[in-house]
Amino acid sequence: SVLIDKAVRIEPGAVIGPQVQLRGCTLIGAGAKVDGCALIENSRIESGAHLRLGVCLQESIVGSQASVGPFANLRAGSELGAGVKVGNFVETKNAALGPQAKASHLSYLGDCQVGQGSNIGAGTITCNYDGYKKSNTIIGKNVFVGSNTSLVAPVTINDGATIGAGSVITKDV
Repeated sequence: SVLIDKAVRIEPGAVIGPQVQLRGCTLIGAGAKVDGCALIENSRIESGAHLRLGVCLQESIVGSQASVGPFANLRAGSELGAGVKVGNFVETKNAALGPQAKASHLSYLGDCQVGQGSNIGAGTITCNYDGYKKSNTIIGKNVFVGSNTSLVAPVTINDGATIGAGSVITKDV
């Protein structure tokens, strides 16, 4: 079964799989594909995007030709540019990923900006809350962040930087 709210718009050529819930003011763009078991609420999925099995989106934007999941969670304020890849078990919140950026597995990206062409390694997290306030992480263009890295906000990673696996970043790079 599929649940589609009254305000949802689905453009021609889109494919909706089984057990999908499309809620609120959601748009599924032309040629987009939503695999099974997805929950999409008040979000925009642009043309040619692919949402894999078990994704959850709330108040988010997925750019054209982007790929999300399987089992990814895009919380409110997430914006993925064209061709972005957000892979399995990645969670985003109030995050903007520029065109062709990648976070392929097991990462948390909250209150951050990721520049065009940057690669976020598996297990990377933005440490955006210090117990009192939330802060932002800025990641420039064509940055490589190695696996299991903690980016302790507020911090800026400038264009072209490379961060080794297992790093804890507390100062600008």
